[in-house]
Amino acid sequence: MSLEALDTIALAEEKARQIRAAAQTEAKRSLQQANEAAQDAAAAAVSRAEGEIRDLIRKADEKAKEDAGVLASNTRNRQAAMKARADRKMDAVVDRIVERIVSG
Repeated sequence: MSLEALDTIALAEEKARQIRAAAQTEAKRSLQQANEAAQDAAAAAVSRAEGEIRDLIRKADEKAKEDAGVLASNTRNRQAAMKARADRKMDAVVDRIVERIVSG
């Protein structure tokens, strides 16, 4: 083999090593970018999920307060109705007792 052919082969081998090294460097860079993008996407998803959870908790609290208010109102209404019935019955019982005492 001539010296010129050996030089050409050596240059081709060196060029191949450089291409391989550049490809490895590019692959590492691409992998790093993909990892960073995945981490950013995961952080954004966590942030959105936390926001949605806070919103759901806030809505649940508002609904619970509203339901508690309705329940309290219904309870007060039933209490007032029961008291009114008790007062009417009490009046009827007192009238009967007085009638028995007076008639007795």
